[in-house]
Parts: sequence; C-alpha cells; structure tokens
Amino acid sequence: MRILILGDVVGRPGRRAIRDLVPDLVKDEKIDLVIANAENSAGGMGVDVKSAEELFSAGVQILTSGNHIWKKKEIYPYLESHPYLIRPANYPNGVPGRGWVEWQSEQAHRVLIVNLQGRVFMPGNIDDPFRCVDAILKGHGHRARIVIVDMHAEATSEKNAMGWFLDGRVSAVYGTHTHVQTADERILPKGTAYITDLGMCGPMDSVIGIERDLVIQGFLSQLPRQFDVAKENVALQGIVLEVDEDTGKALEIRRVRVPWKSSEV
Repeated sequence: MRILILGDVVGRPGRRAIRDLVPDLVKDEKIDLVIANAENSAGGMGVDVKSAEELFSAGVQILTSGNHIWKKKEIYPYLESHPYLIRPANYPNGVPGRGWVEWQSEQAHRVLIVNLQGRVFMPGNIDDPFRCVDAILKGHGHRARIVIVDMHAEATSEKNAMGWFLDGRVSAVYGTHTHVQTADERILPKGTAYITDLGMCGPMDSVIGIERDLVIQGFLSQLPRQFDVAKENVALQGIVLEVDEDTGKALEIRRVRVPWKSSEV
C-alpha cells in the first residue's frame, strides 16, 4: 500500500495547494490513501467545517489535527458526526470526537490511524501519549496490520522517543506541529518508518506559515498581535510511504516537497 501523508495545512494557500497538487500526486505515485493534518487549515489556526470539507473534496481521506483543533467551536459537532476528522487521542474522556479511526481500502486492507499530542512545551494537562497509544493498540491494533501514528508535538526528543517506543508495533510514526520539514526520514530496525516532522502545506516565505514581519515584530515588542497567513512561495510538504500489506512493515519512506505555482491565494 502506498500512502501520501501531508504536513500541517496552513490556511487558504495550503488548502489550494492540496486541491491543485494532490490529484496528480495520487495518480503519479499510485497512492491508495491520503492523510493530512488540518489543525491550521482555517485562517492559520484551527479547522472549520468549510476547510475540512474542502480538503476532503480535494482527495484527502483522513484528517488528523492537534492542539488547535479546539479553536473553532463549530467543529465540535462536526467531530462527532465525521469520524475521518480525528483529534489527539490523549485528551480527557468526554471531549468531542475520537483520537483514532479505521479506514479500509478497496482491496479490503485495513489501516488504523492514531492521532497523539505531545506534552513537552505544549499547552494543557493532557494524558500520557505513550500509555494512550499502548491502550489503543491493545484494544484495536489487532484489527489492522497497517498502523499510522501522527505525533503532534513540539519537542523533537518526544517525537523521536515515540518512534522508538513504537518501532515494530506500527507501520509509521511521523511528527507534525512545528511546520519545518526534517531530513531524518528512515525505517527503524524493526520496520517502522519515522520522520520527526513532515513540514507544512503553505507559504515557505514566512515564519511557519505566518507573515514574517508580524512575527518578528511580536518578538521585538513582546506585545499581543494578530497573525495573518502569508501568501508567497507556497509548497506542499510531506512523505510518500510504502507499506507491506501482509506484515504492516514499512518498505519505503520518502520526503515530498512540491511547489504550488498559482496567482490565486
């Protein structure tokens, strides 16, 4: 099975890049499943119904998220009724939505997608992602040989630790949240593909997707400021993953960076 996994989608530029580029990528790379992190797809922070539907219409089958999933209140009921948009699994019981989903291909291959959130340098008192994923795998991992884990976290050490913690038990662990694509993609000794961060689908001439002058001024003044999504040098970033359907082990992980050339933003 071949899976295209895309980094954090930042605002309208990121959504438009996915709309225009994903169909050709799916065709050229013979992709069976497309996953993207949508937590910044609405105006650079949060996801709303419109942005989620736009990404699904563009050919993304599974949307993961992170700590910004709660920014738009309208998404709360949507999380309950649309299982293919998931939130981090290690939030307390009773919050809207769910932290994992099972997807099945036309060939009846099952894929379990799990969304986690790190705790190092991250807001909120959430549950332990390591014990959380352990429980999910014990309860549901037997149903799907292919298991994909989005580790939405700030600290590279925490993402790296999760990769080693799950090596041999899942097909892939990848990091999201920092929006900077790392060059450490590899297959760990027991067959799990790993990369510390996928990068983002959004404007490269920015500070992690936001207008750079606004961010710089914020650092200089230390005053509250409103962020606007940048528009220049938009690209799609992520990985192409190939997994053995019988064993669930990764066969290939390859970084992807495709520029989006359009005057429309």
